[in-house]
Amino acid sequence: MDGSKNMNWKTVSSDYLFKDEWFTVRRDTCERPDGKIVTPYYVYEFPTWVTALAFTKEGKIVLERQYRHAIGETSFELPGGCVDATDTNLQEAIARELEEETGYHFNEYIYLGKTCCNPSTNNNWMHMFIAKGGELKKEQSLDENEDIEVHLLELDELKEILQKGEIIQSMHITTIFYAFQHLGISLH
Repeated sequence: MDGSKNMNWKTVSSDYLFKDEWFTVRRDTCERPDGKIVTPYYVYEFPTWVTALAFTKEGKIVLERQYRHAIGETSFELPGGCVDATDTNLQEAIARELEEETGYHFNEYIYLGKTCCNPSTNNNWMHMFIAKGGELKKEQSLDENEDIEVHLLELDELKEILQKGEIIQSMHITTIFYAFQHLGISLH
Protein backbone atom coordinates (compact mmCIF):
# COMPACT_ATOMS: atom_id res chain seq x y z
CA MET A 1 0.00 0.00 0.00
CA ASP A 2 2.78 2.44 -0.83
CA GLY A 3 1.70 5.97 -1.58
CA SER A 4 -1.33 5.90 0.71
CA LYS A 5 -2.31 9.30 2.01
CA ASN A 6 -1.90 10.21 5.67
CA MET A 7 -5.32 9.97 7.31
CA ASN A 8 -4.19 10.34 10.95
CA TRP A 9 -5.83 13.00 13.09
CA LYS A 10 -3.90 15.31 15.41
CA THR A 11 -5.20 15.64 18.98
CA VAL A 12 -5.45 19.35 19.74
CA SER A 13 -6.75 18.96 23.31
CA SER A 14 -8.14 16.36 25.71
CA ASP A 15 -10.38 16.76 28.74
CA TYR A 16 -10.94 13.89 31.13
CA LEU A 17 -14.60 13.54 32.06
CA PHE A 18 -14.33 10.40 34.22
CA LYS A 19 -11.38 8.42 35.59
CA ASP A 20 -11.50 5.09 37.36
CA GLU A 21 -9.21 2.08 37.64
CA TRP A 22 -10.92 0.10 34.87
CA PHE A 23 -12.59 2.80 32.75
CA THR A 24 -11.76 6.37 31.77
CA VAL A 25 -13.63 8.71 29.42
CA ARG A 26 -12.02 11.63 27.67
CA ARG A 27 -13.31 14.28 25.27
CA ASP A 28 -10.87 15.15 22.50
CA THR A 29 -10.73 18.00 20.03
CA CYS A 30 -9.00 16.75 16.89
CA GLU A 31 -7.76 18.16 13.61
CA ARG A 32 -8.03 16.06 10.48
CA PRO A 33 -5.26 16.24 7.79
CA ASP A 34 -7.55 18.46 5.69
CA GLY A 35 -7.73 20.98 8.56
CA LYS A 36 -11.30 20.21 9.65
CA ILE A 37 -11.79 20.31 13.44
CA VAL A 38 -13.66 17.38 14.99
CA THR A 39 -15.09 18.12 18.42
CA PRO A 40 -16.15 16.56 20.67
CA TYR A 41 -14.72 13.10 20.02
CA TYR A 42 -15.19 10.72 22.96
CA VAL A 43 -12.59 8.06 23.73
CA TYR A 44 -12.98 5.23 26.25
CA GLU A 45 -9.70 4.25 27.86
CA PHE A 46 -9.32 0.69 29.17
CA PRO A 47 -6.31 -1.32 30.37
CA THR A 48 -4.53 -3.65 27.96
CA TRP A 49 -6.15 -7.09 27.87
CA VAL A 50 -4.80 -10.62 27.29
CA THR A 51 -6.57 -13.87 26.47
CA ALA A 52 -5.61 -17.40 25.44
CA LEU A 53 -6.96 -20.52 23.83
CA ALA A 54 -5.51 -22.83 26.46
CA PHE A 55 -4.86 -26.58 26.16
CA THR A 56 -4.18 -28.98 29.01
CA LYS A 57 -1.34 -31.48 28.62
CA GLU A 58 -4.07 -34.03 27.73
CA GLY A 59 -5.28 -31.79 24.89
CA LYS A 60 -8.48 -30.53 26.53
CA ILE A 61 -9.45 -26.90 26.00
CA VAL A 62 -9.86 -24.78 29.13
CA LEU A 63 -12.96 -22.58 28.94
CA GLU A 64 -14.72 -20.47 31.51
CA ARG A 65 -18.38 -19.84 32.05
CA GLN A 66 -19.40 -16.65 33.81
CA TYR A 67 -22.09 -14.00 34.12
CA ARG A 68 -21.61 -10.67 32.34
CA HIS A 69 -23.83 -8.02 33.87
CA ALA A 70 -23.72 -5.47 31.03
CA ILE A 71 -25.67 -7.88 28.79
CA GLY A 72 -27.31 -9.86 31.61
CA GLU A 73 -26.13 -13.24 30.31
CA THR A 74 -23.94 -16.14 31.35
CA SER A 75 -21.80 -17.61 28.59
CA PHE A 76 -18.58 -19.41 27.73
CA GLU A 77 -15.36 -17.42 27.38
CA LEU A 78 -11.65 -17.89 27.12
CA PRO A 79 -9.53 -17.21 30.20
CA GLY A 80 -7.90 -13.78 30.31
CA GLY A 81 -8.10 -10.31 31.71
CA CYS A 82 -6.23 -7.08 32.29
CA VAL A 83 -2.49 -6.58 32.22
CA ASP A 84 -1.47 -5.42 35.70
CA ALA A 85 1.24 -2.90 36.55
CA THR A 86 3.13 -5.77 38.25
CA ASP A 87 3.29 -7.83 35.02
CA THR A 88 6.70 -7.45 33.33
CA ASN A 89 5.38 -8.51 29.90
CA LEU A 90 2.27 -9.80 28.12
CA GLN A 91 3.18 -13.47 28.54
CA GLU A 92 3.54 -12.99 32.27
CA ALA A 93 0.13 -11.31 32.31
CA ILE A 94 -1.66 -14.17 30.53
CA ALA A 95 0.15 -16.76 32.66
CA ARG A 96 -1.01 -14.96 35.82
CA GLU A 97 -4.59 -14.61 34.55
CA LEU A 98 -4.76 -18.29 33.58
CA GLU A 99 -3.50 -19.39 36.98
CA GLU A 100 -5.77 -17.01 38.92
CA GLU A 101 -8.93 -17.84 36.96
CA THR A 102 -8.44 -21.55 36.31
CA GLY A 103 -5.73 -22.84 38.65
CA TYR A 104 -3.81 -24.17 35.63
CA HIS A 105 -0.12 -23.57 34.92
CA PHE A 106 1.04 -23.80 31.28
CA ASN A 107 4.52 -24.54 29.96
CA GLU A 108 4.29 -23.01 26.47
CA TYR A 109 2.84 -19.77 25.11
CA ILE A 110 2.48 -18.75 21.48
CA TYR A 111 1.75 -15.10 20.75
CA LEU A 112 -0.88 -14.66 18.02
CA GLY A 113 -1.07 -10.88 17.72
CA LYS A 114 -3.47 -8.23 18.90
CA THR A 115 -6.98 -7.03 18.18
CA CYS A 116 -9.16 -4.11 19.29
CA CYS A 117 -12.83 -4.54 20.09
CA ASN A 118 -13.91 -1.12 18.81
CA PRO A 119 -11.15 1.19 17.57
CA SER A 120 -13.60 4.00 16.88
CA THR A 121 -14.10 4.53 20.62
CA ASN A 122 -11.78 2.23 22.63
CA ASN A 123 -8.07 2.93 22.96
CA ASN A 124 -6.86 -0.48 24.14
CA TRP A 125 -5.66 -3.74 22.63
CA MET A 126 -6.28 -7.38 23.47
CA HIS A 127 -3.23 -9.57 22.98
CA MET A 128 -4.00 -13.13 21.92
CA PHE A 129 -2.14 -16.30 22.88
CA ILE A 130 -2.22 -20.07 22.64
CA ALA A 131 -1.24 -21.72 25.92
CA LYS A 132 -0.16 -25.38 25.91
CA GLY A 133 0.71 -28.09 28.42
CA GLY A 134 -1.66 -26.99 31.16
CA GLU A 135 -1.66 -28.76 34.51
CA LEU A 136 -3.95 -28.02 37.42
CA LYS A 137 -1.62 -26.70 40.13
CA LYS A 138 -3.86 -24.88 42.60
CA GLU A 139 -7.30 -23.57 43.42
CA GLN A 140 -8.71 -20.56 41.61
CA SER A 141 -7.72 -17.19 43.07
CA LEU A 142 -10.63 -15.04 41.96
CA ASP A 143 -11.27 -11.35 42.47
CA GLU A 144 -14.03 -10.41 44.91
CA ASN A 145 -16.72 -10.12 42.22
CA GLU A 146 -15.62 -13.01 40.01
CA ASP A 147 -17.58 -16.25 39.90
CA ILE A 148 -16.03 -18.45 37.22
CA GLU A 149 -16.78 -22.07 36.34
CA VAL A 150 -13.90 -23.87 34.62
CA HIS A 151 -14.87 -26.33 31.86
CA LEU A 152 -12.57 -28.73 30.01
CA LEU A 153 -13.77 -29.43 26.48
CA GLU A 154 -12.74 -31.61 23.58
CA LEU A 155 -11.98 -29.78 20.34
CA ASP A 156 -15.26 -30.99 18.77
CA GLU A 157 -17.18 -29.65 21.78
CA LEU A 158 -15.57 -26.23 21.33
CA LYS A 159 -16.51 -26.23 17.65
CA GLU A 160 -20.08 -27.19 18.59
CA ILE A 161 -20.56 -24.36 21.08
CA LEU A 162 -19.03 -21.94 18.55
CA GLN A 163 -21.57 -23.08 15.94
CA LYS A 164 -24.40 -22.67 18.47
CA GLY A 165 -23.29 -19.11 19.28
CA GLU A 166 -22.55 -19.95 22.92
CA ILE A 167 -19.33 -17.94 22.88
CA ILE A 168 -20.45 -14.35 22.42
CA GLN A 169 -17.33 -12.36 23.31
CA SER A 170 -16.15 -11.21 19.87
CA MET A 171 -12.48 -10.87 20.79
CA HIS A 172 -12.47 -14.40 22.19
CA ILE A 173 -13.97 -15.68 18.94
CA THR A 174 -11.21 -13.80 17.10
CA THR A 175 -8.59 -15.44 19.32
CA ILE A 176 -10.04 -18.88 18.58
CA PHE A 177 -10.00 -18.11 14.86
CA TYR A 178 -6.31 -17.09 14.91
CA ALA A 179 -5.39 -20.03 17.14
CA PHE A 180 -7.13 -22.48 14.82
CA GLN A 181 -5.39 -20.87 11.84
CA HIS A 182 -2.00 -21.14 13.56
CA LEU A 183 -2.61 -24.78 14.56
CA GLY A 184 -4.06 -25.78 11.18
CA ILE A 185 -7.47 -26.65 12.67
CA SER A 186 -10.57 -26.36 10.51
CA LEU A 187 -13.59 -24.57 11.99
CA HIS A 188 -15.87 -27.32 10.70
